[in-house]
Amino acid sequence: MATPYSDNIPQVVPDASSGAAVPVVRDIRTSDLLEALRLGWEDFKAIPSHAVILCVIYPVLGLVIARTVLGYSVLPLLFPLAAGFALIGPFAALGLYELSRRRERGEEPSAWDAFAVLRSPSFGAMLGLGVILLILFVVWVTTADSIYVAIFGNTPAASIPDFASRIFSTKEGLQLMVVGCSVGFLFAVIALCISVVAFPLMLDRHANTIDAMRTSLRVVAKNPVAMATWGLIVAALLVIGSIPLFLGLAVVLPVLGHATWHLYRKVLEPDPNPYQEPPHPPKGRRYAADFPASLLPWGRDKP
Repeated sequence: MATPYSDNIPQVVPDASSGAAVPVVRDIRTSDLLEALRLGWEDFKAIPSHAVILCVIYPVLGLVIARTVLGYSVLPLLFPLAAGFALIGPFAALGLYELSRRRERGEEPSAWDAFAVLRSPSFGAMLGLGVILLILFVVWVTTADSIYVAIFGNTPAASIPDFASRIFSTKEGLQLMVVGCSVGFLFAVIALCISVVAFPLMLDRHANTIDAMRTSLRVVAKNPVAMATWGLIVAALLVIGSIPLFLGLAVVLPVLGHATWHLYRKVLEPDPNPYQEPPHPPKGRRYAADFPASLLPWGRDKP
């Protein structure tokens, strides 16, 4: 059953396919996107160390893997790798959704609360969609590498200035930018359409993978301009964060992760029958170094 809201009064509308509750999609504007970003920034400021701990590993890991496997040919793939974080970012930000969700309820989340997502009843569904996005990421990077080789051959760039000269001062470089950006745009559209609110929905309402992807498609279909604007905002922030050797992504990824949770709240009507979780006891601020004593061998009580 779907439950659209009219004049703040829930009205039940049957869902012919399954009879299950179908999230109701709202119309949103650019102002809603900016508000989601503002709230994401507020979440990041409230728990910055936790967010960096969770997200800095992704750009670092990407650089290490690329350098190890590809050697000097990593230069042509710097942009595809940075753009690829838009594909796997929604899955990588699972812990950030949980932190935003708890802070939204008035709690003071700690770093450990991010890992509570692993105990979610829908974690298997999240993992399934994460695998789909990872496959999309690998196919994109492979495709980008093939495009570069097809245009410039297998000779690697000797240095960053040499690579920049190839890209910005030759006919082949212009061809690479046009073809590469066009193909990358298609990958980004696919990822956006199937995952824009999928992971927050699975975390919040325990939806399965198919229903979550279907809801994301409905969100994009009802708000094509707003979702296209959101995609451009994400792409622009990823480019800005990638310029200093991907280090800026340690801030950009957490902010976008938190903002995605607030975007989910804005674009879908509240669940008329939300799952009631037991309240969590209030906690003081904790840090990554504050391990519970019970987890340490010398902190356990001896029998």
